[in-house]
Amino acid sequence: MCDDDRTSGPVGRRTLLMTGAAAALTLNGVDFAAADEGGGTARYDGRTAENRRTEPHETGATGATRTITGHLPTGAPDYVYLPVEIPDGVREIAVSYTYDRPATPPGTPGNACDIGIFDARGTDLGGRGFRGWSGGARTEFFLRADDATPGYLPGPLDPGTWHIALGPYTVAPQGLTYEVTITLRYGPPSAPPVPSYPPQRAKGRGRSWYRGDSHLHSVHSDGKRTPAQIASLARAAGLDFITTTEHNTTSSHRAWDGLWGDDLLILTGEEITTRNGHVVAMGTDPGVFIDWRYRARDAVFGRFARRVHRAGGLVVPAHPHATCIGCNWKFGYEEADAVEVWNGPFTLDDEVAVAEWDNALVAHTHGRGRFLPAVGHSDAHRDPDVIGLPQTVVLADDLARDAILTGIRKGHTYLAESAALTLTFTATGPKGEHATIGDRLPVRDSAQVTVRLDVTGAPPGTTIRLLTDQGQRFTAPAAGTTTWHTTPANAAYVRAEVRHPATTAGVPGPMAAMTNPIFLGRRGG
Repeated sequence: MCDDDRTSGPVGRRTLLMTGAAAALTLNGVDFAAADEGGGTARYDGRTAENRRTEPHETGATGATRTITGHLPTGAPDYVYLPVEIPDGVREIAVSYTYDRPATPPGTPGNACDIGIFDARGTDLGGRGFRGWSGGARTEFFLRADDATPGYLPGPLDPGTWHIALGPYTVAPQGLTYEVTITLRYGPPSAPPVPSYPPQRAKGRGRSWYRGDSHLHSVHSDGKRTPAQIASLARAAGLDFITTTEHNTTSSHRAWDGLWGDDLLILTGEEITTRNGHVVAMGTDPGVFIDWRYRARDAVFGRFARRVHRAGGLVVPAHPHATCIGCNWKFGYEEADAVEVWNGPFTLDDEVAVAEWDNALVAHTHGRGRFLPAVGHSDAHRDPDVIGLPQTVVLADDLARDAILTGIRKGHTYLAESAALTLTFTATGPKGEHATIGDRLPVRDSAQVTVRLDVTGAPPGTTIRLLTDQGQRFTAPAAGTTTWHTTPANAAYVRAEVRHPATTAGVPGPMAAMTNPIFLGRRGG
């Protein structure tokens, strides 16, 4: 896929752009200035899609409504665009949609269809036309100059060709029949609101360990909590910072007015939710949108990772081994700044993510690949999801965006299931050399190194594990201070875990806390 990728076409035509797996189809258009023009079909990959308009039905002197019905077969493109001609004088666009859900055989996905909208600036990949996305979380939305449904961006309703975007996430063997109803309301426009974005710094405690949760969802995507509820729960969980990361939209960036304070830093970001995995764009500039309409084999992810970096954020692949459709990470880690190895309550897919990350640490000590720090987030959507389970605890010079992101990028972090659990993890050399989490202790290979782990607030029955590039080397009850001795010749790095008792034979107990590594010796990295 190249930078000038376009999926739009003129009204009354059907166009198709194939971009690897991420095919897009543009259907017949809707023109509110003309009488009903009938429907049409489009062919792609040997299959046929069609849409037709019902008779237009007016809503009065100040509005008009059109309803479109259509059918998509199994194997439909990832994105289907319905052009809508918006005339002058429109003050509100309202859209609703439905689709059928026929029964399917066991093990076969049924119908699921997302929705969003692009304005007259077009549907170019990474372009400026994006105006909102609700995925499958809503069946209707509206946009005005002064307001919009959560997930959507208020602003000018400029005349021209807009596009309603349908995302047939899964399609049943019977195909997917949809109906889209569009209502335009006329009148003088309202004044657009002036966005109020969170400040980049809170009061903080100077150089300290700060607790945060940087994967959260509200009513602005598929969450059920309001920003006010999230801020309250974050404070109750003892967090110092959070990041708002809605699926494929930035509408929440302006939704936190009055909710930040000296005690809570609110960063802005996005969960870029592609068909081949999700990635948290953490701490991007407010209002910066990152596109998601591509697959791994389109070979464009690097372009959007660079856009995250230009916006000041971190690229953090999320729940890389999650089992939900489209959640498994397929893009590789070359552009990543950290990886989310722990997502919500600790489960077997997190166990796999930790093991994969640990293998990457071993490769790094042999000069193959960068050090990729581990982070953990709650991915909380609704009750009973616990905000701050887990949380990333960051050593930063200040409670400020740049300082927090720098601490994460350097691996100066540990993960904990709650603010009640605190770790102090250090390594000391024979001449008083000192290193903490994410650092390197630069001593010779034969030097005697003392590793010290202090644990407070550990739940009853938990144990600590010290792991190196040679695997687990030490275990003990998680209480107070533990010391262990090694040399860089025997341990290229050392990291710590706090585990609950095992619940499944042959599988370690669920994680209660874990650190990033301390690297030992002068070699590698």
